Order: sequence, then structure tokens, then C-alpha cells
Amino acid sequence: MPISALLARIRRLVPPTNTQHYDEIVRNFGVGALRPPSTPMSDGELARAIAEFLKSSPSAESVATLGRRLDPTTPL
Repeated sequence: MPISALLARIRRLVPPTNTQHYDEIVRNFGVGALRPPSTPMSDGELARAIAEFLKSSPSAESVATLGRRLDPTTPL
């Protein structure tokens, strides 16, 4: 799945009040810290991963956790 399509799905899941979280996701895809899932994720799986990410402030640790949820093969 292209990153733009994945980001559109994520944008729908991140409330407008959490723009900082969404911006951090976009930035980390841009620098390569996050990778698209190696296998397709259902909407439910993606929603759970994003909900977990939204529970804390954006940080290297929370981005790494999100990265592992998106792609378990990631070295983060």
C-alpha cells in the first residue's frame, strides 16, 4: 500500500485535536523511522495501533511502539 493511502487511513483515525500525533507519524514516515505494514492491516488492527499511539505524547518510544505494530519486522 502506498504511504499516501496509509496516511489517509491514519488521518481518519486521528482526531483533529491530536494534530501533533499525526504530524509525528508523517514526519517519521518521511525520515524512514516508520514503514508501511509488510502485510495488509485491517481497519480494526490499524485503529488499535493508532489508539495505543494516541495514549501518550509523541516520542521516540511511542513511535517505535507504533512502528512495531505497523510492521513487526521493523528493527525499532
